[in-house]
Amino acid sequence: MPLYKTITINPHTKVLIWKIEEPFEELIKDIPLTENSRFRISKMLSDIHKRGFLSVRHLLKEAGYTDFDLVYNEDGKPDLKDHTCISITHSHEFSGIIISKNEVGIDIEKQRDKILRIANKFTPLKEYRTLANDAAVIQKLTIVWCAKEALYKLYANRGVSFLHHIDVRDFQFEDNETTAEIIFNGKINSYQVHFFEFEQFTCAYALC
Repeated sequence: MPLYKTITINPHTKVLIWKIEEPFEELIKDIPLTENSRFRISKMLSDIHKRGFLSVRHLLKEAGYTDFDLVYNEDGKPDLKDHTCISITHSHEFSGIIISKNEVGIDIEKQRDKILRIANKFTPLKEYRTLANDAAVIQKLTIVWCAKEALYKLYANRGVSFLHHIDVRDFQFEDNETTAEIIFNGKINSYQVHFFEFEQFTCAYALC
C-alpha cells in the first residue's frame, strides 16, 4: 500500500503517512537520491530502516519534492530548500511527514507496554493513576510521548528535556487534541497538539 493517509490541516500545512509494505527493491526504483542518501542507506543494517528511509522519499514525492530538496542543519533538523518547514517520523511499518509554512513537528509510535518502563523519564506516572487499566495507561502515555517528541522536533534545541521543559496539558482520548508549553531558558512557548490512532499506532503533530 503506498500513501496510507493524508490530512490537510490548512492550505499551508499537510500530514502524509505511508504504510511500508513494499520490498526495498520496489521502493528504491525511480526515486532520485543524493549521494549522501545513497551512502546513508549503504550503512544501514536493518531492512526496515532502509525501507523507512525510502518511504519518506516517496512521501516527499507525494508532496511535490525530491530528496534533493531536503536539507539538514547542524543539529540534524530537516528543512526544505524553498524554506517550507518539514518534520519526519518513522516507526516500524509506518512513516510520516508534516510540511508547513510554519514550524511543525510530528511523531508516530507503536503502542507497546515497554512505555510503562520508561514513563518516568518523560512524565510523572502519578498523573495516570485514575485510568481504568494498563491498556488505557499505555494508550495515554503513548500519546504524551508522541506529543513531546513532536514538540521537541519543532523546537529543535538539544537542551530541552521531555520531563522538565515540555508540559502537555491533560486531555480526554476523544478530544484528539490538546495544548502544550515548552518552558526553557526563561521563555514560555505555547503550541497546539493533535493526535490520532490507527492499527495500534499513535501519531501526534505539533503546530505553532
